[in-house]
Amino acid sequence: MNATTRRPPEERGKWRHVSLLALAALLGMSVWFSASAVVPQLTVEWQLSGALQSWLTTSVQVGFVAGALLSSLFTLSDRLPAQRLLAVSALAAAAFNAAIPLLDLGSGPALVFRFLTGFALAGVYPPGMKLVASWCKEDRGLGIGLLVGAITLGTAIPHLLNASPSGMPPWRSVLLLTSGLAVVAALIGGLFVRPGPYLGKSPPFDWRAAGRVLAERPARLANFGYLGHMWELYAMWAWVPLCLLASYQEAGWSVRAARLAGAAAIAAGGLGSLLAGKLADRLGRTRITVVSLAASGACALAAGFVFHRPALLTLLCLVWGFAVVADSAQFSAAVSELADPRYVGTALTVQTSLGFLLTTVTLRIVPPLRDLLGWERAFILLALGPAFGIWSMLRLRRLPEAARMAGGRR
Repeated sequence: MNATTRRPPEERGKWRHVSLLALAALLGMSVWFSASAVVPQLTVEWQLSGALQSWLTTSVQVGFVAGALLSSLFTLSDRLPAQRLLAVSALAAAAFNAAIPLLDLGSGPALVFRFLTGFALAGVYPPGMKLVASWCKEDRGLGIGLLVGAITLGTAIPHLLNASPSGMPPWRSVLLLTSGLAVVAALIGGLFVRPGPYLGKSPPFDWRAAGRVLAERPARLANFGYLGHMWELYAMWAWVPLCLLASYQEAGWSVRAARLAGAAAIAAGGLGSLLAGKLADRLGRTRITVVSLAASGACALAAGFVFHRPALLTLLCLVWGFAVVADSAQFSAAVSELADPRYVGTALTVQTSLGFLLTTVTLRIVPPLRDLLGWERAFILLALGPAFGIWSMLRLRRLPEAARMAGGRR
């Protein structure tokens, strides 16, 4: 009897829906770094200062946090149909992102619309994870790993679009193309995705539900691990492509090659997330997250030592990109297993809101460190996050409640 025959009738179509969710997430989240990828073009056209360059990325993070906090306070991810919330939010993110080139906005209004883009994306990422969790039980790490891997590839898309063979393309084209991808994501989520058999019933409104995610120690430690991971992740994604560009230019290497290397370093996390998800379901969530955190933290410490050797820096950044996101889905899978099953969507939204709030700190820290110390030492501070995450996950591993993760594999 094959696996398809043994699968419960209600799980049939599972991987089709999970794959569609991953595709929707990939396309929808491509707008996240659309403005960050074209910072060189915008700097020339808008005369951006270093602070404004940083705010083009940070404003999206702040918007996402605001949207996620509002969603978690009103438990929207658990009380509204998650697939419809995802579709409407992806459509809104596309509209806000496209408004910048279509309305020919300047730097000030653009920051407002980037904030609104992030606000809308808070209705794409957490509901997407909840929908995957509704289809996956014993293999939840793999399912959410596939989703996060897709999001990672989506994050790399703007950098890939910006790596034109004929030089830097018009920034308006990059923003409009990513907005078009988000529209396709909305159509997929709204027309072709439905919840799985493990979706809990819609609970009543409970304003205390969000607070309980941090009140219970197992879920709190899983969230602490996630915070350690997020301290590093988005700062690495945002600034490593520019670090590679500076290294390549110093060596007289191709600018296009630098942009492709930056996109590849981010995209490598897609494979890392998928592989880590498969291994975590077999070996345990805490084990895989600790290994991933140790590897990415080591890369943060070592990056500066090879800045003047672009070939070695590229290799290290590919390893870093692979490791830095490999554990991401496992923190979300852990929270979905440890939290109140009635409020899984809210628990995941709280987790992401706190994580993305923390990213606003490191996104702002790296540019001043680069200006003060150079790229050689700009990333050292990021290693503090993985160290804290390792401590948190080792503490979680010792708790009896950890047996609820990955079928008892902790």
